[in-house]
Amino acid sequence: MASHESTFRPSTRAGKWLDERLPLTRMMHGQFVDFPTPRNINYLWTTGGLLVFFLGVQIATGVALAMHYIPSAADAFNSVEAIRRDVNYGWLLRNVHMVGASFFFLAAYIHIGRGLYYGSYKTPREILWILGVVIFLLMMATAFMGYSLPWGQMSFWAVTVITNLFSSIDSVIPGLGTRIVQWLWGGFSVSGTTLTRFYALHYLLPFVIAAVVGLHIWALHVAGQNNPTGIDIKSPAEAVPMTPYAVVKDIFALSVFVLLFAWFVFYLPDYLGHPDNYTEANPLSTPPHIVPEWYFLPYYAILRAIPNKLLGVIAMFSSILLLIFVPWLDTSRVRSAKYRPVYRVFFWMFVISVIALGYIGSKPPEGEYITWGRVFTAYYFLHLLVILPIVGVIETPKPLPRSISEAVLGERAKQSATAGGVS
Repeated sequence: MASHESTFRPSTRAGKWLDERLPLTRMMHGQFVDFPTPRNINYLWTTGGLLVFFLGVQIATGVALAMHYIPSAADAFNSVEAIRRDVNYGWLLRNVHMVGASFFFLAAYIHIGRGLYYGSYKTPREILWILGVVIFLLMMATAFMGYSLPWGQMSFWAVTVITNLFSSIDSVIPGLGTRIVQWLWGGFSVSGTTLTRFYALHYLLPFVIAAVVGLHIWALHVAGQNNPTGIDIKSPAEAVPMTPYAVVKDIFALSVFVLLFAWFVFYLPDYLGHPDNYTEANPLSTPPHIVPEWYFLPYYAILRAIPNKLLGVIAMFSSILLLIFVPWLDTSRVRSAKYRPVYRVFFWMFVISVIALGYIGSKPPEGEYITWGRVFTAYYFLHLLVILPIVGVIETPKPLPRSISEAVLGERAKQSATAGGVS
């Protein structure tokens, strides 16, 4: 764990006895109470706490819902409706779980964006970043399988379309893609067997996510937290204990976020869903426009932007997997975009392109939506593969402050340092 010395001192005989044999309390105190936190972190650093909170909410409500859900093609749709109508507070459990998934991804996207802007993936935090991308992939797999469980029209046909993408492998290895699709389906079409498999994996994967989150937090506490300047802590005065300072900031941000979350839960629970998903799945009736949940739309747009099926699948998965290599694609020695004026412009262009892809993914694949989808898809990959490495080499960053204190206090820090040197 982190190299700082814990201030924990057992105050009882039982506490001392336990601390000598299993110093769990000492470890928790050292990592979550007096862990040194940069004094200049802003509210974007609270998204990590938000993600842990929503992971807990999703697991708790998911376990409760699983007690009433029936994973069969004949009963799944009606069991979801029964949960809302007949189970005590079932409507609340369902709303919290459904809206919680959207807010979980919203916090994740802000978290990723903050990492890209402030260079939180750079040395020595490469493993921390890679574990974060792994968590994101597991979240997407879990959410996709969860989307199938209501067994509505959009659930059924989204599963049919997305799983059938693996058949594109047949163009490389004949027969392999079809075998993978049939294995996923548990037969020759999407059926109750598919639903049972996805239900089992949807229940299992959140606990895998929790385990990887534990590793992610461990890696964070080994490397230490980044901060808006991208400069490491150089003296104890530049850090504050995690508790109460950072924890209070996390609690305040969580309170604001939960207010917005509660608004959707109680007043707009179905706003982020699709109307067709409130019609029971019918294999003989295809919806006119099949779309996934909003947090998958940018990748869905990338898939549709490529006219070749296999290349579209490769592009879609590559758009996520490329994030793993960002620590090496970014050649700049400066972490924070705060001191990188050229990169900062391209970063916001990248954000705009992702949002635009999300909008295009929600529209029918026709006309100008296809054209703009290809434009923004091209920029997405150009940013990661070309712009990021080249800008890091040719850009002249702004002068970095010598310390976090100088970045926070400005001239006062310089005067204090000068006065200290004179004395």
